[in-house]
Amino acid sequence: MITSSDEPDSLDDAHEIAGLLFAVAEQTRHVFEAAARRVELTPPQARALLELHRPASMRTIAQRLRCDASNVTGIADRLQARGLIRRDEGQQDRRVKTLTLTPAGERARADLETAVRSSPAMAGLSHAERATLRDLLAKVASPGATP
Repeated sequence: MITSSDEPDSLDDAHEIAGLLFAVAEQTRHVFEAAARRVELTPPQARALLELHRPASMRTIAQRLRCDASNVTGIADRLQARGLIRRDEGQQDRRVKTLTLTPAGERARADLETAVRSSPAMAGLSHAERATLRDLLAKVASPGATP
């Protein structure tokens, strides 16, 4: 039985889609790295700031960044030294550290968000197109999707 994914042109479509995704990812990476440099952060530090839209545990940030928790410790150390975050002990478990943006961290995060929103990859899309793209990418990137 031939399914739609077995049709001859589906491989060409998949190849073209993959190429476009790589191109957009590369363009987005360059824009993001430039934005991180402007606020004097490394890309992992900048990504951590973006993930702190509300206070979160270091473990949660590690999961969102898809890295080991020990990496987040170093990132948090440097962000705290710059006055961009603070660490709060958990109320029930003092071993759990919650990261919270300081006012300076909120300003740096806002600068990063502005740069991401105004990137060439997003600037040419309407709000509805960005919503559709977000939904499609979320579907493709969902945990149930086959890698």
